[in-house]
Amino acid sequence: MTQTALTLATIDRREFVAQLMKACPNALVIPGLGSSNYDLFAAGDRPENFYMWGAMGGAASIGLGLALAQPERDVIVLTGDGELLMGLGSLATIGAKQPKNLTIVVLDNGHFGETGMQRSHTSLGTDLVSVAKGCSIAQAEHLHAIGDVEKVTHAVTSKKGPALFQVKIKADDVPRALPSRDGVYVKNRFRAALGFEPF
Repeated sequence: MTQTALTLATIDRREFVAQLMKACPNALVIPGLGSSNYDLFAAGDRPENFYMWGAMGGAASIGLGLALAQPERDVIVLTGDGELLMGLGSLATIGAKQPKNLTIVVLDNGHFGETGMQRSHTSLGTDLVSVAKGCSIAQAEHLHAIGDVEKVTHAVTSKKGPALFQVKIKADDVPRALPSRDGVYVKNRFRAALGFEPF
């Protein structure tokens, strides 16, 4: 993707995530670390959010495990381009396992937002949709407009996945909205939302 293409990205990340969560209130959500955490928390804190801290590259793999363990639940991985680039191999395993209830939403601003806004590989030629399709994730698409959230919602609720959406967001520096950093609390709250006892 060229710098010109980057400037055409007009989707407001917070508004997109807010609309997605409003449309999918019962989904289990695994956000990648950093801005994806903040976006999800800003959309409304809920027990079904499993906030990630310091596990860059692991969101899609955790989402896969959750989708396989909870096949009747809608599972969303909400991550950024930099985070997913750290764990691209997870897409190959997702493609091999074909979980119908897993949707990956990549908020792509073409930058590593947590380390100084250096350009990421998605602004230097890497196409995550093409990578996903090459990993047998047939339902993969670029999204360029806020109204495209309906495509994600349909994928989540129809359970015909796996699906991946590369959402072209503005490279804005939005205020941080920090969820709890207490890992035990987040884990136990999430387990309770799944009907399990804390441990």
